[in-house]
Order: sequence, then C-alpha cells, then structure tokens
Amino acid sequence: MPQITIERSAWLDDVDWEELAVALHPLVVETAAARLEACKTRVLRGEEDVVGAEKERHAIVDVSIALLAGRSDETKARLTEAVVELLRKHVPPRDGVTLHLSAEVRDLDPSYRKAEI
Repeated sequence: MPQITIERSAWLDDVDWEELAVALHPLVVETAAARLEACKTRVLRGEEDVVGAEKERHAIVDVSIALLAGRSDETKARLTEAVVELLRKHVPPRDGVTLHLSAEVRDLDPSYRKAEI
C-alpha cells in the first residue's frame, strides 16, 4: 500500500516514467499520510487508444492509486488534483495530439493482504 498504476499511451514513450514515479511517491506520502517505502508503482504501456471515433491524435495517461480505507473524500480529491498537476509537469504537450490526463484514488478492498518475501 499504496498500490499505484499508471496506464499510458504508446505515443508517450519519451516520457521518463521512472522519474514521474519517484516524484509521485512523496506527493502520496504528504497528501495521504502513506509511508514512502510502502509506495509501489507499475507503469503499463497501452498499445491502442481510441477516443470517441478517433484512433489517432490522442494520448492517455491514467493514474490509479489504491489506499487502505480511512482517507476522507477531501483528501482523495486533493491527491487526485495534485497528481494531475504533476502529470502536467512530466508529460509535455505534443503537436497535433490531445493529452487526456486523469487520476483516481480508491480504497483497497478489506480483503487486501500483502507479503514481502
């Protein structure tokens, strides 16, 4: 915990995703009272994007953050706003491409368990 997943378009191969994750972790710690050593991020590259009826000229970045329950809706909203702002800084605009940047914070299911081996 937190479990962070960044899904991103193939159009964005030039972005330093590791740098983004390193910048994202302290933001999560500060905003949602998480532990830095507990932050885990996976970046998943999507091969095909479709927005409306268009298969081109759009790039998507979606950040999903799953936390143990207990954060207020206000805290979650502050975190998603901060994440979108961070994305704006790390994912530069592209000529002729519309960037779709989004973030979501959700509670992990009470059944969540983890192990470090």
